[in-house]
Amino acid sequence: MGKIYNSVFVFQPKRFHFLLITFIFNFCFIQTFAQQPVTVDSSLLERIASLEQKVNYQRLGEDHFMMVGLTTFGFVSNKTTSTFGGVSQVSKTNSLADASHYEFSPMFLWRHGNKFLLEFEPSFSGGQLGVNWGAISYFATPGLIIRGGYLVLPFGAYNKRLAAGWINKLASDPEGVTGATDYALEVEGGFQAGSMKWSYDLAISNGMQLLADGSLQNAGITDNNKNRAITGRIGWLPFSNSSLELGFSVMTGKVGDAGSNTENVKANLYALDLSLVENIKPFQLNIKGQYSITDINHADYLNPADSSNYSFDNHTTTGYIMAALRPMFIANKILKNFELAARFGNYTTPANSLRGTKDNSFAVGLDYWVNWRTVVKFSYEAIKGTNTISANLGGTPGAVTQSNSMYLQFSIQL
Repeated sequence: MGKIYNSVFVFQPKRFHFLLITFIFNFCFIQTFAQQPVTVDSSLLERIASLEQKVNYQRLGEDHFMMVGLTTFGFVSNKTTSTFGGVSQVSKTNSLADASHYEFSPMFLWRHGNKFLLEFEPSFSGGQLGVNWGAISYFATPGLIIRGGYLVLPFGAYNKRLAAGWINKLASDPEGVTGATDYALEVEGGFQAGSMKWSYDLAISNGMQLLADGSLQNAGITDNNKNRAITGRIGWLPFSNSSLELGFSVMTGKVGDAGSNTENVKANLYALDLSLVENIKPFQLNIKGQYSITDINHADYLNPADSSNYSFDNHTTTGYIMAALRPMFIANKILKNFELAARFGNYTTPANSLRGTKDNSFAVGLDYWVNWRTVVKFSYEAIKGTNTISANLGGTPGAVTQSNSMYLQFSIQL
């Protein structure tokens, strides 16, 4: 939550913005076009009902103000074992509210008339105060929203829809998940095609900046070149009940600094995502997944060990699959609130680079839903990483790092 994991920057703490926009938009979209009953996540209708109660609060005039938000707090204990050449080193840590798993984010929503919505979300996380989201949206038609400002780019589905602590089924994020926030113009919407539905989301932003180790970061409010990044996602819901969604995303643009020897270097990113919610009484099955590829054109980099130039195949992949099972249709009022979740993941950065690693992860957790927006999570995660940094760069290729973490986390949306 706020780390740079790989060759693409990972946006700041988990977003709440989609709660009002995406839920209301998707719900209205489904209700407008669906001809058959719709299978949705167990708490969606309760979320919509709660939001409707808030939105129905009226004041004189055309302006309406509402403050919402979220907070995530917990405890994490970690043991890390590093092994190289038959020698192992062990480190142990534990903390309350560590930088990656604590967030306090109020969000201010100001609606002007029926067309304009102003959203601003500051966030306190990791001892720093930042901004997650600051944008203005224009609701042009029921199937079209035009937005501008500082926002989450539509690459993949995890960061924009699933990363908030009270929505994520596990206490940690999938390792290396690709995504970004940027200053951008965006259009999003959806349409019906027979019994199927399609959604689209397209953004033009300042883009990314290539760093000295071959990774990428957000260029910020002042672009590092004259190029603009294009990001887009298409979602396909093939079934009339909207239980399955498949998504494809692209992000592309030049990333080198203007006037430098890398000014023509380009980054191309691709992602596939999956969402399935199926009622298999007495259970509800929830499956989420995402796989992304980052390719950066050839470039020469400076070796910090001897100041010589070197290059490598700047190709990164990351992916995860998560499944959760909740007995929501049983009569017992206590047991029906438990949910079991598990996730497998892989994260592979470029070999023979300063960031070279191949990680495999497994996480499992047990959640208890106090209500639709309040959850207590107990999670365990194991990550095994193999070092692929070249010895010529000062690396220890073949070194193995085993990280085991236990989390107890509380999260609420307000």
